[in-house]
Amino acid sequence: MIRILFVCLGNICRSTMAEYVMKYLVEQRGVAEQFFIDSAGTSAEETGNPVHHGTRRRLQQAGIPCGGHRARKMTAADYDRFDLLIGMEESNLRSMRRITGGDPAGKIRRLLDYTSRGGDIADPWYTGNFDATFDDVWEGCQALLEWCLENR
Repeated sequence: MIRILFVCLGNICRSTMAEYVMKYLVEQRGVAEQFFIDSAGTSAEETGNPVHHGTRRRLQQAGIPCGGHRARKMTAADYDRFDLLIGMEESNLRSMRRITGGDPAGKIRRLLDYTSRGGDIADPWYTGNFDATFDDVWEGCQALLEWCLENR
């Protein structure tokens, strides 16, 4: 089983979008039983809050189910629980390494680094552009899924 944790700052926009997109993609490919997918944030400020309404609306527009998620903060123990810890931007990666005490196994990566272009995924909390974030997350999750299936 491949265990993936998606991480952003608050765990209400990008990481939850990636969690539900990835769950949708693995279901569509018929490989859901090979994956455990979750999300968390590097900050505790949104802990307990539901998925942001903009994320929920954009997922619904794409026909992707969005469950009863409640935001949680990433913990050091997540490093051992997951095979891949996927951040949305470079600042997430720095915070993730701080929380885990480093990345000796090379598990912490950015989502768009699985694509040919790399880069950060903008936070729609600040930009208001949930469509652009969705497009980046969709592209990143598709590339990550292919990478996982090729490298299992």
